[in-house]
Amino acid sequence: MFERFTDSARGVVYGSIEQSRRAGDACVEEGHMLAALLDAEGTRTSVALATIGFVASRDEIERGLARARRRGGISHADEAALADLGIDVGEIVARVEQTHGEGALAPARRTRRLWPFGGRTGHVPFTPGAKKVLEQSLRESVARGQRHIGDEHILLALTARPGVVADLLAEYGVTHTAVLRALAPRAQAG
Repeated sequence: MFERFTDSARGVVYGSIEQSRRAGDACVEEGHMLAALLDAEGTRTSVALATIGFVASRDEIERGLARARRRGGISHADEAALADLGIDVGEIVARVEQTHGEGALAPARRTRRLWPFGGRTGHVPFTPGAKKVLEQSLRESVARGQRHIGDEHILLALTARPGVVADLLAEYGVTHTAVLRALAPRAQAG
């Protein structure tokens, strides 16, 4: 599948690995992929985001991902659904952190193993969720009759898969439908 990736999509994959390394994480997660997409300039994704009017700073996105991580990966949509059932996620987080310390619900951030001589293996695995994003990017490409997988397909995949990243992007108006509309050829718009 990787042979179908454009240079910009490969840049996102390599960029997400670098994001993971910088964060000291053992695996590449969807949030790392989003960060790599936001770092890329002059790509179809950056044009689509500008068309949609996405104005969030990189820091805002990182804070949003950190908030979700602190809530144990519960997205705002999940939090709203639980609130409809009378469950206050904020209260639960506060009580757990009061007892067990700040960030107690956050998934453990495993550090990468080092070789006996101190060097890293170089291989950073992708979480099952990140792998599913890459698989979904292939589906997004095929659904449009395209033979390549571009950075825009990765963005579409991130917005199509329910979860924290899609929920966070939706807060800024970046939904699957909005991205599709932004990527549509201008000839279809007129």
